[in-house]
Amino acid sequence: MTAIFAPTFPTKHNKMIKKLFLLLTTIVTVSLLVHQRSLLSRTVYSFDFSRPFICFHTIFDRKPKHTNVAFLKTHKTASSTMQNIMFRFAERHNLTVALPVESCGHRFCYPNSFNPDFVHPHTKPPNIVASHMRFNKKELQRLMPNDTIYITIMREPSSMFESSFSYNLNGCATFRRVPNHSLEAFLADPRRYYRPDEKDSMFARNFLVFDLGRDNDHPATDAAYVQDLLAEVEQTFSLVMITDYFDESLVVLRHLLSWDLEDILYFKLNMRKEDSKQTLTPVLASKIRAWNSLDTYLYDYFNASLWRQILALGPGCVAKEVRELRQAQESLMRSCFNGKVPLSPSGRVGNKKLHPWRPSGKVEIMGYDLPANLSSDQEHCLKLATPPIQYTQLLRQSQSIRSRQNH
Repeated sequence: MTAIFAPTFPTKHNKMIKKLFLLLTTIVTVSLLVHQRSLLSRTVYSFDFSRPFICFHTIFDRKPKHTNVAFLKTHKTASSTMQNIMFRFAERHNLTVALPVESCGHRFCYPNSFNPDFVHPHTKPPNIVASHMRFNKKELQRLMPNDTIYITIMREPSSMFESSFSYNLNGCATFRRVPNHSLEAFLADPRRYYRPDEKDSMFARNFLVFDLGRDNDHPATDAAYVQDLLAEVEQTFSLVMITDYFDESLVVLRHLLSWDLEDILYFKLNMRKEDSKQTLTPVLASKIRAWNSLDTYLYDYFNASLWRQILALGPGCVAKEVRELRQAQESLMRSCFNGKVPLSPSGRVGNKKLHPWRPSGKVEIMGYDLPANLSSDQEHCLKLATPPIQYTQLLRQSQSIRSRQNH
């Protein structure tokens, strides 16, 4: 039997130290119980967004919110939803968002490598950057403050590639030449259709690697290249979110940036209609992962990295915060939509401010059909449901007005 030993103290001070030890233990225990009782006494429908969660290892060292953040918006990873979170955070806290010049559209002249010249002068110097770009660490560091925290997001390669194939059928020449636009036909012999030098060919192979600014067509058999890629991403980004565990990723993000629950609430954006998605067999999924080997290495490595960060925070703590986040989401949905979420295909969304962009007539994107005449207390609902292109235009206009007023 294992012996259990009580702490020992020097004989001379034994009684005094024991008393102090018991007093300190009592104070800490009572304060924690009082704090937990006050938290649990609230109903699930009324959330104090400024309060800390029940994570005792973090609530005693709360720091000011971190406001300088660079989010690398990758393709087909729920990054539009994440961008909306970043835009709304910036507006609530009167921050400046780096936005593309008009000639670049809503992306920083993608697929060109990022350059600060692509940033609208009225949106400099920025606190936040969250629009599509091809990552260029050196140039982005020239633009952003020294204490900027870098984050990005990745998705399981097979589901991500299926989404890219459907979404980019018309825009990517590689996919256009596939007979009957068949994913199975493409995967049977990808090199028959793939031309790495063609416009938009990056969407046909390892486009996570391309968005990160690296060579997406480099042989995955080059172990040194793979290790260098993983090391560079790990050194640059404080957090790599995972789409497949989006809510868990948001909880880790909240702790990293010292944000509140209100700061990570969201509505899903830029979703395809369910019947436009193809169910992947294990064989097809395996072929996709093999064709996108570099993206697969990235995903597998940083999926494990996310779970190490969750373990460090405490899985029970993270699970509790995820439940609170989802309860708050449901409450917000009821508040904005009166209990019924008005998701509609893009062609049926009457409010032009909420009309999602469609890459082609064959791809149906879902949007939120909110009425145009929302009350003033429902304006936040409109922002939550605003697609990326429209939100970029609104922010560019508002920040240009603010810039002219300041100067």
